[in-house]
Amino acid sequence: MTLELVLRGGRVVTSGGNGVADIGVAGGRIAQLGGEMRGERELDARGKLVLPGGVDVHVHLSQPHRPAPDSELWVDDFHSGSLAAIAGGITTIGNMTFQWAGETLAEALARDRAAAARDASVDYVLHPVLTDPAPEHLAEIPALAAKGYGSLKVFMVSPQFDANAEAYIEAIASAGANGLTTMIHCEDGPIILCTCRRLLALGRGDVAHWPESRPDYAEAAAVERAIAISRATDAPLYLVHISSQAALEACRRARADGVPVSVETRPLYLHLTSERLREPDGAKYVGAPPLRETADVRAAWNALYDGTVQTVCTDHAPWTLEQKLDPSLDVTNARQGVADLDTALPMLFSAGVGSGRITIERFVELVATNPARLFGLYPRKGTIAVGADADLVVWDPELERPVEAAKLQSRAGYSVYEGERVRGWPIVTIARGEVLLEDGAISAAPGRGYWLARNRD
Repeated sequence: MTLELVLRGGRVVTSGGNGVADIGVAGGRIAQLGGEMRGERELDARGKLVLPGGVDVHVHLSQPHRPAPDSELWVDDFHSGSLAAIAGGITTIGNMTFQWAGETLAEALARDRAAAARDASVDYVLHPVLTDPAPEHLAEIPALAAKGYGSLKVFMVSPQFDANAEAYIEAIASAGANGLTTMIHCEDGPIILCTCRRLLALGRGDVAHWPESRPDYAEAAAVERAIAISRATDAPLYLVHISSQAALEACRRARADGVPVSVETRPLYLHLTSERLREPDGAKYVGAPPLRETADVRAAWNALYDGTVQTVCTDHAPWTLEQKLDPSLDVTNARQGVADLDTALPMLFSAGVGSGRITIERFVELVATNPARLFGLYPRKGTIAVGADADLVVWDPELERPVEAAKLQSRAGYSVYEGERVRGWPIVTIARGEVLLEDGAISAAPGRGYWLARNRD
């Protein structure tokens, strides 16, 4: 039998090991590993790594509220975000779908499903964000699992959370009872309100004081509370973008005690520290939680190494530089988030695998296998195995080049890593057997991405 596509001679890497093998693809899936094969098209991967496509379950490619004439919006959508993902070796994304004012969860999901069906070039899942825990919206939660969704998202930092804590805990309990994982942004809203008011009163409300406005103890307090909620409800939690040593230590203790808590960090906390916010254009580095200190960066890398952290995802939230540097903004309303889909995997590979901090197998586990497992996509996604989707990245571990915003696919137009020399980049990205990136060019039709129902096995 002649296969549709054969990758020849690459070092195939999974979370369990690596070895040189040919890969045969048919019908969008991996049909053969090793042995004799021939393909209608063959790609030479000798001297290169072949990795499973990245699975980034934390991106923002739709808006958090209904657009208004005077509102500032994130600048990537499912189309441009897909291109950035492909350039960065990511073939599956998980988008945060916010419940707009007056919407049901079902209406919010239908809105984003329609946009993604039109524009997404990579496969995707949607995480419904519960912004209004009214009884009628809590009643929707059991149906989410039946419809193939695997998650719910909650922001502890929102004023809504403490004002409706009992309802939110009920939502988390319901999600767990129905097989959903609750994703939680862990920062304590009332503490942050207090610190912001104090900074403003002292005349220190400019964005350079962003780390002081959202201190590590505000994150750690929220993490401890989330862990307590998990204990009380037996509901599994996925703690997004954990940034500080204090919060990571709380997560480590909880996991050692068997609490069903999974932990994500994002690239910002592995590569940058709070001193960047004191630069003249420091507002471009604003994220929530904020950049931390050198000890926290060290703790984050240790947590990757020892298993405290399960995933590295981008929290891709793309603003333009002009939007980020708006001089009218302060610690109460600075624009949070950066674009990172193009750069997250190369940066982690270069600083992690390239420096010996993590193995190549651990890299694959963090960016592909674990997120696929946690959100019900494995083994269709996140690994290289017969029967899995042929989401494959040919990776050149020796290719070195600087991060240059002008060459990135995100519409943000800048990178917080501008000029950083990175060694190890994807040179071919394949999704469900279709070559989408080759020779520096992306050919990916809008709408070719599939919505993925969770695997209930």
